[in-house]
Amino acid sequence: MDIKCIIQKNANRLNRCWRLLATAFGFILFGFYGLMVLSTLWFSLLRLFIWNKERRNIIAQQSISLSFKIFLWIIKLLGIIGYQFNGLEKLKQDKSCLIIANHPSLLDVVLLASVMPRCDCLVKGALLKNIFISRIIKTAGYIPNAEANKILPHCQNVLTNGGRILIFPEGTRSVPGQPIKLQRGAANIALRCQADIRIIHIECSSPWLIKGQKWYDIPVKKAFFNITVGEKITINNFLHDNTTVAARKLTRYLTSLLSKTD
Repeated sequence: MDIKCIIQKNANRLNRCWRLLATAFGFILFGFYGLMVLSTLWFSLLRLFIWNKERRNIIAQQSISLSFKIFLWIIKLLGIIGYQFNGLEKLKQDKSCLIIANHPSLLDVVLLASVMPRCDCLVKGALLKNIFISRIIKTAGYIPNAEANKILPHCQNVLTNGGRILIFPEGTRSVPGQPIKLQRGAANIALRCQADIRIIHIECSSPWLIKGQKWYDIPVKKAFFNITVGEKITINNFLHDNTTVAARKLTRYLTSLLSKTD
């Protein structure tokens, strides 16, 4: 075998071992800081001293965004991942709208929340069963999907006050190589609240933290995330039909936009 090939193979193996160790450190850091320091200590202090719920939600969301930004900086510095945002300036213009994104990796919410200091999220109701994550969700004012009758009023209140709501309409992480399937919840919220939609498309060069994948299943090459802030959909273009038909059409349109790979 060519000596250069042997050297390259060994270098790749060492790099992968390093990324495995660095990933383990990153998860430990994320768990300790996110669940213990942020949830148990900082958010407890917020709930104790900031009685105004809206102000408390704002501070909590800004704290989460800053924490995610620092975490991403650390794991990028360690060589675990790379990432790039395109069209980020568009997000600064967005108020009273939904932020809709595809969901290829567990890291998606971390990436997006890191660049949006003020943003509510629609989260799985099952997360409320975790005492630490539940405290984060409640303190930040995130919207659990467990109680369907409360989702629309909560969303309407956020949007009326100029807020943004981040939604992954697939409901779970997508499977590489398979077409994405969107639930109609995001379309229904947009139509009933008459909110415009900002599209964000996330691509990952090497599948990492995908559905069913263990954290220690490190890709051969470093994962690189390319996040593109795309077009804004004007909801008025879909309001001429009844809600059921409009939700079906809007969901199909969202699927076509989020399925693009170019």
